[in-house]
Amino acid sequence: MILKRVVFDWLSRTWMITALAIILSLPLTIGIALYFKANPLFEMQSLARLISSSDWSPSEGDFGFLPFIFSSLYVTLLSFLFAAPVCLFAAIYLTQFASKRLIQVMHPVIDILAGIPSVIYGMWGILIIVPFVGDVLAPVLNIKSPGYSILAGGIVLALMCIPYMLNMLIETFNTVPIGLKEAALSLGATRWESVKHVIIRKSYPGIISSYGLGIAKAFGETLAVMMVVGNMVQLTFNPFEAGYPLPALIANNYGEMLSIPRYDSALMFAALILLIVILIINLIFRYFIYQTQKQ
Repeated sequence: MILKRVVFDWLSRTWMITALAIILSLPLTIGIALYFKANPLFEMQSLARLISSSDWSPSEGDFGFLPFIFSSLYVTLLSFLFAAPVCLFAAIYLTQFASKRLIQVMHPVIDILAGIPSVIYGMWGILIIVPFVGDVLAPVLNIKSPGYSILAGGIVLALMCIPYMLNMLIETFNTVPIGLKEAALSLGATRWESVKHVIIRKSYPGIISSYGLGIAKAFGETLAVMMVVGNMVQLTFNPFEAGYPLPALIANNYGEMLSIPRYDSALMFAALILLIVILIINLIFRYFIYQTQKQ
């Protein structure tokens, strides 16, 4: 009996450690594979030139990734600026002020939004967001824009990220002990003051985690953004002009990589940049979470 328990414990511990090791090794394995596939590109150009150059002419051997990196960061930043305040205030209202009936209605709606395929968001962006940007918003600001732009990509991407961020924020606010809120109310605080000084302050790590997840998802999103962003290789600060994010570069050109030398290595390097940036984003937000919990 004792031997059976010892063997069972050993087997349980072994498969759990094995599963953990597989999960931890996945990012490293993917990164190493992408590096070796992209390595032939480093023989043609230095890493600094690949990242800092804007020259993109694969047929002539010029692979400058700066416009793609900049477009990815720009679209992600816009989507975060649009989605973050909406998710935060909606989560506060749903968890602290809304009726139970509204909450019962909103949970399925959020789940449905999270489950909609990205191509549907892309089609919706083409039908609604692109005409709105090109025919309504741009003329109001005396700007000429075809509608297919970085701004359109940011709006569509923000809508895609809202259900994920909102779900996490709702769960975060629901985990705050109700006793803390009742203690603040008993000391004379208003409902908003209790939310502002107790609920939000206690939920800082969860808020940062949800924002980090939203940014990481936004940076790697491909199809919906590719359909509305314009896919033009240029370095521009004007959100009404077209951009070309890294995921769109990979998705649009992967089928052509065999016809041009080093094109496959360039696309693998683009995927490696995506992986590294997402890892950096997660590390930065983990640091913020650590500092918040420490305080």
